[in-house]
Amino acid sequence: VYAASFVNMEDGTGIVHTAPAFGEDDYQLGLEKDLPFFQPVDLSGRFTEAFPMCEGMFVKQADDRIIDDLKERGVLYRLAPYEHDYPFCWRCDTPLLYYALDSWFVKTTAVKDQMIANNASINWYPSHVGTGRLGDFLANLKDWALSRDRYWGTPLNLWVCDECGETIAIGSREELVEHAIDKELAKRVELHRPYIDKVDLKCSKCGKAMHRVTNVIDAWFDSGSMHTAQWHYPFDNIEEFEESFPADFICEAMDQTRGWFYTLLATSTIIHGQAPYRNCVVTGLGLDEDGVKMSKSKGNVIDPWDMIDVYGADALRWYLYSSSAPWKSKRLGGDVVKDALYKFLDTLRNTYDFFALYASIDDFDPRRDVLVEGDLTALDRWIFSRLTKVTKEATDALDGYDVVSATAALDAFLDDLSNWYVRSSRRRFWRGGMGRDKVAAYATLYRVLMELSKLLAPFVPFVSEGIYQRLRTEDDVESVHLCRYPEFDADAMDTDLEGQMALARKIVSLGHQARNQAQVRVRQPLSRVIVSAGEDAHLDAEVVTLIDTELNVEKVELTADLSSYFGEVPTPNFRTLGPRLGPQANAAAEWIKAQSAESIREALAGGAAAVEISGRTIEIKADDVTFEAQLPKQFVLVEEGETRLLLDTRIDDRLREMGWVREIAHRIQVMRKDAGFDVTDRIVLSYEVGESGAGVMKRNRDEIASEVLATAVEDKIKGEQEIVQEFDVDGAILKVGLRRFDTKEG
Repeated sequence: VYAASFVNMEDGTGIVHTAPAFGEDDYQLGLEKDLPFFQPVDLSGRFTEAFPMCEGMFVKQADDRIIDDLKERGVLYRLAPYEHDYPFCWRCDTPLLYYALDSWFVKTTAVKDQMIANNASINWYPSHVGTGRLGDFLANLKDWALSRDRYWGTPLNLWVCDECGETIAIGSREELVEHAIDKELAKRVELHRPYIDKVDLKCSKCGKAMHRVTNVIDAWFDSGSMHTAQWHYPFDNIEEFEESFPADFICEAMDQTRGWFYTLLATSTIIHGQAPYRNCVVTGLGLDEDGVKMSKSKGNVIDPWDMIDVYGADALRWYLYSSSAPWKSKRLGGDVVKDALYKFLDTLRNTYDFFALYASIDDFDPRRDVLVEGDLTALDRWIFSRLTKVTKEATDALDGYDVVSATAALDAFLDDLSNWYVRSSRRRFWRGGMGRDKVAAYATLYRVLMELSKLLAPFVPFVSEGIYQRLRTEDDVESVHLCRYPEFDADAMDTDLEGQMALARKIVSLGHQARNQAQVRVRQPLSRVIVSAGEDAHLDAEVVTLIDTELNVEKVELTADLSSYFGEVPTPNFRTLGPRLGPQANAAAEWIKAQSAESIREALAGGAAAVEISGRTIEIKADDVTFEAQLPKQFVLVEEGETRLLLDTRIDDRLREMGWVREIAHRIQVMRKDAGFDVTDRIVLSYEVGESGAGVMKRNRDEIASEVLATAVEDKIKGEQEIVQEFDVDGAILKVGLRRFDTKEG
C-alpha cells in the first residue's frame, strides 16, 4: 500500500487500486515507486492472452466473469453498486479507457517561462482567463504529447533509421527530396498517408534506409500553427505574414483555453518567440431556454436557423451582443430573441419609418434641403451632441472589446432618438409647407439616421444596410459596410444642453407619474408643475417649452426649495401630554388637532395657554404641540433623488374646455386610423352633439379642424359617411361622421 495525493476520503473509501498502464496518476505513482508496468489490454480495449480468463473480452463486459471468479475463490469481500465519475466519449457516449502509449513529445517545458511572459502580454477578456485558467495551466506545464496513432491526419515528419536509430525531422519538400532515396517520388508525392509512407530516406550517419514513423500529429498542432501555416510562411507570402502577425484579435469558447488558445501560444513562442495574438475574447456556452447546456444526446440543441427564419439574423446577433458579457453562457430560444426584436430593432425600424413617411409626403431631398446651422433648435443641437457622445462611447467600448457597453450606449441613444427627439419633434413634421424649422428637423433626423446606420453596422448588418440603402443618394458610398466608422466630433458636444435635457426627461417622467397618481389624463391641460432639482439646476426657454408640451401644462416653475408650497398642521405630542395630563390627554389632543397652525401658534406665543375643554380648564404648553408640513390638496408630490415635483391638479372651466377639445381631436384621429385614411388625407368632419357640448364645439371647431385635417366642419351628419362613431366625453354625447374630402365639394 502506497500513499498518494490523488486519493481522498471524500470521493470513496480512501483506498484505490493502482494500474500504471491505465491512468496518468497511476502512471506517475508507478514511476515514483518503481511499480511493474502490466498492460493486458490491446488498443481495441479487449483483454489479451496475458489475462487468459477474459481473453478477447471488452474490458467493461468482463466485470461479471471477474466477480464470479472472486466468489468461487472465496475472496470477494463485498459487492454493491455505486455511482462515481467516469470519463465518456462526448461523441458516442461510451466509456473511455485511459491507455499508456509510447509518444513523441514537444518539449514545451523548455520554453515555459517565455510562454508565461508572452501570455502576460495578451489582453484577455475576461482577464481571469489569462491570469487564472491559462496561467495556472502554464504554471504546471507538461511536455506536449504530439503523436497520435490514427490513420488520417498530418503525418508526423520524423524518419528513423532501421540500422542505427538515427532520427531526422523533415521541414520542407525541398528537404524531403534532398534526403530521399527515390528523389522523383519525393518531388511528386502526396504528403499524407499512405503515400508519404512510401518515401524512404538515406541515413546520413550509416547510409541505410530510414522509414517514417507511423504516427500522425495531434490535430491541435495543425490548428495551433495557423498563425504561420495559413501563409505558407516562410516559403511564401512573407510581406502578408509580417503585416498580419501577431493577430489583433481572436475569439473562441471558454473550453478552448487549454486547446486552441494554448496551442497557438505554444507554437508561436517556439517559432517566433512571441504571442501570436494581442487580444482574446472568450465566449461562454449556448444553453437551452431552461439554462441547460445543449447536447445532441439530450435532444435540446436549438437550430439557430429556426430562430433566424422567424426573428431574423439581426435579432439573434443583437441578443448575443447585448444580453451579457461574451464570456457568460447564454440561454437561447424564441422568447429572448423576440425581446431583442421588439425592444430594439422594431424601435429602430419604426423611427426610420416615421422619417420615411413624412419625407416622402414633403419630397425631402438631402441634397437640396441642406442643414443650416442657424436653424437648429435646442432639440436638434441636443441630438447631435448625443450622437457624437454615443459615437465615442461605442468606439471606446469596441476598442476595449467591450461589446456589452457598446450596445448599451447605442440602445440608450436609440431611446433618446425615438422617445424624445422624434416624439418632441412630431409637430414640426406635421406642419404644412417646408419652412426652415421643418427643413432643419428633416435634415437633422436624416443625418442622425445615416450615422446611426454606420454605428450599428457591425452589430445588425442587415437592418443597417437596409436603412442606409433607403437613405443614401447616388453621391454616397455604395454600402454602409464600405463606409468609414463614424468619428467623435468634440465640437458637436454640448454637455450643458445634455444635462438640461436629462433633467427635462426626468421632469416629464415624474410629471406623468404625478398625473397617474392624481388620475388626470394626459390630454387634460393643467396650469403648472413646480420643480426643485438642486441649486445648479437650470433650463433654457426652449427646453421648458418641450416640458410644457409633453406634460400638457401651461407653466413650469423651477425653484430651489418647495417648502413655501407646504402648509403646517398642529400635531399633539403624547410624550409630554400623557405623563402630565393623564386621562385628559386625549381630549387635549383632539383640541390641538382641531386648531389651525396659525391660531395655535398665536395662542402659545407666551409659552402656554389655558383652554376650556369639556367644561374643564386645561393648560396646553408649547412642547405639547409639534408642527408637520402638509401639502395642500391641489398638489401631488413625486420625487426621484434630489428632483422633487409638484403637480397642480386644479382644473378651472377654461382648462376643462381645452381638455375636452383635445380629447375630441384624439378620438377623431383614432377614427381616421380605423377608417384607413392616409395621414395626408383631408376630410369632412360632421358631428351632432347635445346642448351641453354644442357651445364648446362651436367655439373650438377651427382648432379641431386644424388638428384632424378637416377641410370642412358640418354640425349635422348628412349624406354617406365612411365612418360614424358615438362617444361620451365628460358626460357630453358626441356623434361624429368622417369622409374623405372631395375637391369637387370645394
